[in-house]
This record gives sequence, C-alpha cells and structure tokens, in this order.
Amino acid sequence: MQQVYRLTRKVAQSDASVLLLGETGTGKELVARAIHQLSGRENKPFVRVNCGALTESLLESELFGHVRGSFTGAINNRTGRFEAAHTGTIFLDEINSTTPQLQIKLLRVLQEREFERVGDTQTIQVNTRVIAASNRDLLEEIDLGHFREDLYYRLNVVSIELPPLRERREDIPELVSYFLENYNEANDRYVTHIAGDAMRAMQEYHWPGNVRELQNYIERAVVLADRDELSMDLLPDSILFRGKIPRRKGRGGDLESLSYEVVQEGLATAKSGEDNLYVKIVSQVERELIAQVMADCDHVQIKAAGRLGINRNTLHKKLKEYNLER
Repeated sequence: MQQVYRLTRKVAQSDASVLLLGETGTGKELVARAIHQLSGRENKPFVRVNCGALTESLLESELFGHVRGSFTGAINNRTGRFEAAHTGTIFLDEINSTTPQLQIKLLRVLQEREFERVGDTQTIQVNTRVIAASNRDLLEEIDLGHFREDLYYRLNVVSIELPPLRERREDIPELVSYFLENYNEANDRYVTHIAGDAMRAMQEYHWPGNVRELQNYIERAVVLADRDELSMDLLPDSILFRGKIPRRKGRGGDLESLSYEVVQEGLATAKSGEDNLYVKIVSQVERELIAQVMADCDHVQIKAAGRLGINRNTLHKKLKEYNLER
C-alpha cells in the first residue's frame, strides 16, 4: 500500500491517463479521487461513471451527451460526462464492461480530445483527464476479444494495482479503528473497544469483498451494539466461520466444517501420486462443496463466495466449469 501511495502522489502531478486494477472493494475510486485532489485540477470537476451499470446505448449518451430527437425519449439536448468533466477528471469505473464499439469512441477521446454528441455533427473539444478502473485482467480480456488492445495501451500509461485486503491483513486493525470512529460519529454511538477474539476473527477472514466489506460490517456492528465493545456476536456468520460451512445433513450425508482452502490443502497429498487422480478427486469434492454452499446461500453468489472464502469472480468461473449455473 505504501507503493500505491507513492505512485498516487507521483502520477497526480501529471495529466497522464491512469489505469487502476484490483478486485471489487479494494478502494479504486478512493485512489482516483486522491489523484484528482492532489493534482492541479483539484478545484475542477471530478466526474464518476460506472460503465458496468448501463447498456451500451445509455452509456454512450451518458458519456458523450445527445441532441434532441436523436433517439426515442431524447426530448432535450443533454451534456455528456466528458463535457461536464472539462478541465477536470473523469473516472471510468468498470471500463472492462464497455463494448468494442464504444471502446472505439473512447479511444478517439483519449487520442484526439474530441467527440460528437449522439445524433450531432458538431465536434466538441475537451481537456479532461481520464482515470479508468477494472476488476478484471484486461490482458485476458484482450485475448478473449472483449477489449481493444490499442485502448488498453492508451489507458495504461501508468497502472496502479491495489492489493486485496487478505494480502495486507496487518492493515485491518487500523481500518477497523478508522471505520469505528466514522460510524460512531454518524450514529452517535461509543463503540470504542474491540474484543481480542473479534479482531482475530476479522484478521483470519478472507474478505472476498475487501475493504468495502469490512466497512459494511463495522457499520453493522456499530448500529447493533448495545455496549461500548465490538464483540464476536456483532460479526456476521461469514466471519465467525471464516469461510467454513457448519456441519449439516443433506443429500451428500454429513458435511463437516470445511473451507475451500482446507479442501485444497487436504487433497494436495493426493498429488504425490498420479496427477490425474489428484485432479479427479479435487474436482469431485470441490464441485460437491460448491453445490452445497450455493444451495445453503439460496444461490446468491456473493454470499456463497464469502462463505467459501474465495473471490466472486473465482466462484463464477467454478460454477461455469462445473455446470452449476442456474
């Protein structure tokens, strides 16, 4: 994280495009705002666009604006986000969600600093700094044909990768204290102490939702607390079990408390023998484990990923691999 801070301060002094990489919830938007606030554009607009929340046609209109009558429902002229961010910074979150057609227009803005509103022929010039973020490996998206290579290199003048929370567990106590202070003030509460077992549980948890997940759980604890201590009973089951599944009876019989990592480690001994046997055993147990957890979590992927202690993207790939998608 200190390297992230150093890069953030250094790149802020330029107008170079920045690509932020990292899992969901690692704080990419916070870094984007920091780059803007530390730059010479700090008193100018900072405009955020979530590219994954809109369809292609709506996103094009959102980014570049449109003129009246350009499509059904366009009853007035509209200024786009690039134009609104003129002299400031635009943050394109989930840039990996854009279509190849829209990526061509984004490439032009980056190269020529100009565009046309949807349905218009007048060219608009802008001086807007672009910061983009992705929670996917864009090089892999390029190989799959989902992302333009030329746009990637235009965006990736400087890249900053934010590590997941599980790779910097020593930061958890300070993050907990920070969020406690914020939510105590917001809710007029005084949860100032943290039980030792509660802190240990938080440091042992895998945090598939990263810092955002930690922030939400601290807010929850402050709201539910009836004394001045953050204790174990205020933490959700996903943290208490640390990605483990409570024993239950089902079609597969008894399922002892296991986790994704425990399954991988326990079956790794099979690899000392025949590789095919190892793969077969891991696949069979892993598929059954994921299927049962998904059923327990009512097929809510983010909940199941937290229970398994893996990233949601990893779970999605496993569901597809084992033909467990609904």
